[in-house]
Amino acid sequence: MLLTSRRLRAALLAAASATLVAATPSAAPPPPEPLGIGDPLFPTLGNPGYDVLTYDLDLTYGGDHSKPLDSVTKIDAVTTERLERINLDFTHGVVRSVRVNGEPATFATAGEDLVVTPARPLGAGARMAVTVGHTSDPRGTAGGWVRTTDGLVMANQADAGHRVFPGNDHPADKAYFTFRITVPGDLTAVANGLPEEKNRSGATTTWTYRTHHPMATELAQVSIGKSAVLHREGPRGLPVRDVVPAADAAKLEPWLKKTPAQLSWMEEQVGPYPFETYGLLIATAETGFELETQTLSLFERALFTRPGFEESYVDAIMVHELAHQWFGNSVTPRTWSDLWLNEGHASWYEALYAERYGKKPLVERMRAAYEMSDGWRAGGGPPAAPEPPTPGHQISLFRPVVYDGSALVLYALRQEIGASAFQRLERLWVRQHRDATAGTADFTALASEVAGRDLSGFFRVWLYGKKTPPMPGHPDWRAGTAPANRPGGRDTAPGAAPDTAREQPVKPE
Repeated sequence: MLLTSRRLRAALLAAASATLVAATPSAAPPPPEPLGIGDPLFPTLGNPGYDVLTYDLDLTYGGDHSKPLDSVTKIDAVTTERLERINLDFTHGVVRSVRVNGEPATFATAGEDLVVTPARPLGAGARMAVTVGHTSDPRGTAGGWVRTTDGLVMANQADAGHRVFPGNDHPADKAYFTFRITVPGDLTAVANGLPEEKNRSGATTTWTYRTHHPMATELAQVSIGKSAVLHREGPRGLPVRDVVPAADAAKLEPWLKKTPAQLSWMEEQVGPYPFETYGLLIATAETGFELETQTLSLFERALFTRPGFEESYVDAIMVHELAHQWFGNSVTPRTWSDLWLNEGHASWYEALYAERYGKKPLVERMRAAYEMSDGWRAGGGPPAAPEPPTPGHQISLFRPVVYDGSALVLYALRQEIGASAFQRLERLWVRQHRDATAGTADFTALASEVAGRDLSGFFRVWLYGKKTPPMPGHPDWRAGTAPANRPGGRDTAPGAAPDTAREQPVKPE
């Protein structure tokens, strides 16, 4: 076919343009960088572009808690946007290999992210199976693994899960977990959820556990040690298992046998226990705190064995961690600024229990908190807008204002709407958001719905005000000042009422 001169010129220009494009090298991809989902307090925590469905953690412990564990983490996820790279939160370990959907992938580190480049981009809505071969290092003091006298436990709150395994380390992305833990035959391994298998092979045993409900990474728990696993029954046949140092089983039994009754009491307050099992993990370690790891709350041995603590004090701490199974674990905060919903509620039910069984009047505790509330707000921000944690000391986020300072908000709310409406709100909250994430706006909207009137003005001043508002029903209460928050995190709450029980260090008398 012959071309006219105009068509010929157009064809020649098109050919020249194509040749130029082909000859120009493609731009180099940008360097890997840490990403985040924009949490106000932890801006690089979590990762955009995917939703994790399941984690499968395979951990091999050789018997020396000063050496890294050989580990494989498998992540099954769904992409929410097109991904040319996959960011995972992971640090403090050595990555040996990564595969995406069965194919080898390249990887690099950026900050505390593991940045993976799959063989081909992933489209939105695609299944994404990532397998990472890595080490999991128990050495260090920034959270994650905690070394005990005979093994290891985990303490991942607030942002230390990615010091143990790669993942999407933000509570907004909950997932189901399977744990396979291989240990020397003389040790016992326990994890969140219920046991699936126990297989011996030569000198080692592999223990498998699986969660029946989704879980945030900060609530993952693995215990390895010379432990006894003690079983009993809770309300409605709930399996209760405690993991304790084997040599202390008899000594700890007076405390452990309290759990079924505490479970029944909490169910009377807010409704059925939300998980497949519960129990206490008592560790021979100086953590400085207790921790509500899902289905298996972590406690220091010294809390139960060191003389000087009132029984009611220890009971209240046990109930604090138990209450978290509803508030924080089943209903998980959407952002870390919503922490007041966790700790305020756990402190609230701890205080109610202390009033009922420890003869510690709630009103006295709340009045003491009210007098110190302005100081707490000045030192750590208001309950729903906390100041960021001290750099390098993330648990400093856990200040007095998120404990009794936030329980005080709940007390004010009960005063404002009445005890009956308040209890209805609490039961609705844990039922409507079970196994999900929820934030402050969700709670305040539900409270207004239950109360039958707009409570936005009430919550605005109580949750975000720099000063503590007048207490409904107590016009004579006066807010004073508390000492400024000192470093040390949630467990060094200055100015706290002396009879309050919260996640705090066990100190000798």
